[in-house]
Amino acid sequence: MPLALRTLLLCFMLCPAAASAAGKTILVFGDSLSAGYGLAISRGWVALLEEKLKRERIDYSVANASVSGETSAGGRARIDAALERHRPSVVIVELGGNDALRGLPIAQMKSNLAAIVERSKKSSARILLVGMKMPPNFGADYVAAFEAAYRQVAQQEKVALVPFMLEGFGDDLAYFQPDRIHPNEQAQPLILDTIWPKLAPLLK
Repeated sequence: MPLALRTLLLCFMLCPAAASAAGKTILVFGDSLSAGYGLAISRGWVALLEEKLKRERIDYSVANASVSGETSAGGRARIDAALERHRPSVVIVELGGNDALRGLPIAQMKSNLAAIVERSKKSSARILLVGMKMPPNFGADYVAAFEAAYRQVAQQEKVALVPFMLEGFGDDLAYFQPDRIHPNEQAQPLILDTIWPKLAPLLK
């Protein structure tokens, strides 16, 4: 077989596979809870996710586009650039906590989260929405409406939902840094354990 023909056949065989592999990315799009605030980069739950994927030989890379202090509006403003840059197959959306801490309207947060999900879906990515809860001192009505917002967006957009990122330890200060807001290193495996059951089906 002529060399040129062999080269052409090799390209047809390998190039699609390479393109497919390049597209198998999980984009984590969140705030300080996913950016690993106060932690060594290698000890945050996103880094632990990367380790788990490698250990279990699941062919996905992880891109962490989380920003400490990010609100849903900030996420909405930068989601298009993140999608263009990383071209993910799966997007984990973890935003909203800073909206509540700043007393921003829940309706605005819902609109922003829905827009982020919609744009991610248009890029052909599968979505996991990660929810948060607020402590009782925010007021019963606000707490209930905030929690419901995630469920409503997930139902409206038909995407997978983790109702509460800090499930099982959210009220235990032993798992938090001195600021009582950011989970410590001991909490990171628990966060991954909460997210993984809803994430794993999206990787198939």
